[in-house]
Amino acid sequence: MGIVTFVDETTTGERRPAWGLEVAEERLTARELIRRRVFQEVAEYNARTPQVFQGLVQPTDSERVLNGYALRTPRRLDPEAQTGLALRAFAGNGFLVLVGDRQITDPDEEIALPLGTEVTFLKLVALVGG
Repeated sequence: MGIVTFVDETTTGERRPAWGLEVAEERLTARELIRRRVFQEVAEYNARTPQVFQGLVQPTDSERVLNGYALRTPRRLDPEAQTGLALRAFAGNGFLVLVGDRQITDPDEEIALPLGTEVTFLKLVALVGG
């Protein structure tokens, strides 16, 4: 079993602290890696229900705030719904997935996960006036 390190970055240069997820397999599809990441962050949110959800994608009925997304009505998040949002965002270039220095474009592409793998989720931010 190994740890995959997730790093969130934006095109504006913002970088959130890295965090790890235990993965038993040596290979996973990008789709499954996204699903596991989203399930973990939703599970952590639902266990604590903080004011702000700090996840890969914005939940429905929420607004963007400084450090994440504030739900208009406090509730538990559905990991399947969040995974669907994340996969649609990936397909629509809402974020890029980089494994090492290689961009993953196909959600069904298998990714090798040797020890110490770092996966960067690069959120694309629209430029003002551009």
